[in-house]
Amino acid sequence: MFKRRVAFVLAVVSSLYAQAPLENDGKPMRVPYQCASAETQGAGLGCAEDEPCPVYIELANVAAVGGELFVTGNIHTPMVTLSSILLASQDDGKSWSEPYPRQPSSGLDQIQFLDFQYGWISGANLQTAPRDPFLLLTTDGGKTWRQQRLFDETRVAAIERFSFDSPKHGLLSVDASLDNGKHEVYETHDGGASWIIQQTSDAPISFPAEKPQSPGWRVRTDAATHSYVIEKSQNNRWQKMASFLVQIATCQE
Repeated sequence: MFKRRVAFVLAVVSSLYAQAPLENDGKPMRVPYQCASAETQGAGLGCAEDEPCPVYIELANVAAVGGELFVTGNIHTPMVTLSSILLASQDDGKSWSEPYPRQPSSGLDQIQFLDFQYGWISGANLQTAPRDPFLLLTTDGGKTWRQQRLFDETRVAAIERFSFDSPKHGLLSVDASLDNGKHEVYETHDGGASWIIQQTSDAPISFPAEKPQSPGWRVRTDAATHSYVIEKSQNNRWQKMASFLVQIATCQE
């Protein structure tokens, strides 16, 4: 019974990303979200009629590669994280789709594209404390992604920073202070498929400086429209390319 319920929740969450593209008409776009009782109950939410659950999107980072944009984040209520979200645009923000399924209880954060083909995104399960850190990897410019967990076992830890200097070689730092009291640095020689620990410390470890991923782009919040705004720097001014409403749904049973 438990396995069937988990499979159902995963199917619901995964199906939500296969939406028609969002069309940008200049107003803040609302990312589609379907309230599912199995998902809210599985997250420990009651969402009663007299006490509904507002659902919000939180956007973390934006990266531009070639003619495409990628934005990372999560979907959450005031109490729990419901799923990750990855938004992509191939036309400078005129339309948006989701190239990877939403992952339950997870969030996506940092993005690095080495070139027009190889890219990585950091993520973690955000149930209570961040745990089970992972990377999303692409070798086709973001058309498809696959998830690679950092550890085989469950750990309370989060990726602090990562940087690749070739399609195969990269470094990654982990905050495992709530797990073993340590900060750790790992190295990969196979594009992030496996990692070898190189250093541990009781204090945060200095990390090689990397170039900003997309210095001409940023994500900011706009209080007036209650939205996240994706902006591009042009002629020393920030120009809005797209915006997304913070509150995307209200769930109640």
